[in-house]
Amino acid sequence: MFLVFILNENNIYKVVSIIKHMKILVDMDGVIADFERGVLDTYQLLYPDKYYIPLEKRTVFKVKEQYPKNLQKLVEDIYLAPGFFRSLFPIEGGLDALLEMQTKGHEVFICTSPLSKYQHCVLEKFEWVDSYLGKEWVEKIILAKDKTLIRGDLLIDDKPEVKGVETPLWEHILYSQPYNNSTANKRRLTWQNWHQVLCV
Repeated sequence: MFLVFILNENNIYKVVSIIKHMKILVDMDGVIADFERGVLDTYQLLYPDKYYIPLEKRTVFKVKEQYPKNLQKLVEDIYLAPGFFRSLFPIEGGLDALLEMQTKGHEVFICTSPLSKYQHCVLEKFEWVDSYLGKEWVEKIILAKDKTLIRGDLLIDDKPEVKGVETPLWEHILYSQPYNNSTANKRRLTWQNWHQVLCV
């Protein structure tokens, strides 16, 4: 939002606020779909006696890499398994935020990177969006391994650094998660404070 000062016929300034309609790209896993909770809940269900890392102690972006080497395949097998992405719970407030952004006139897209081992995740991401947001939003999914190639005003993403072959046109707004707390010099938000951070 920005302010415009208009001089009327009586030489009195009137302040008019103008809302800029933006193209907002929103990541999926860790932003609107609770990937971290899905991994940890499944891990503890399958391996109740094994070492695990609580969500608040997560310090690196890729969950597998924080586990000891002898446990990494167990973690990876969880999110590569059929049904995993489809079963993720929404992060509280995220879906309502997307709908509200759209209601306010912004163009909102779900911009998500598929796993390189994509056999299940791609289809299930579409099924998840269809289930929680409906077919209209399936048309708003952008699958991109390199998000710098996608045009937009904002990218809301939990990844600490989003890099690629281009200098992005969007501003990276960091969705706050324990594993990105050390990242500085970026605006960050949650679905509890997004109005204040984005000024919309």
